[in-house]
Amino acid sequence: MSGRGRRITDEEINELISKLQSMLPESRRRNAGRVSASKLLKETCSYIKSLHREVDGLSDRLAGLMDTMDSNSPQAEIVRGLLRS
Repeated sequence: MSGRGRRITDEEINELISKLQSMLPESRRRNAGRVSASKLLKETCSYIKSLHREVDGLSDRLAGLMDTMDSNSPQAEIVRGLLRS
């Protein structure tokens, strides 16, 4: 079945919520146990936003590092290699 006309069951929703909760770092799961799906989704969105901020900060730091580095240096080549992988 394509899933298009099929309704998701409460059991499937609970399983998905459980899987989503297990993906959050421990510090975000402090209130383990049964939390509402709404609260879990809000917490997940908050976590994703914090990851975006962290990636942005790391990108800025990397850009600053690359600006101070000789583009032909072995260190620059290592960084480029890491970015390709």
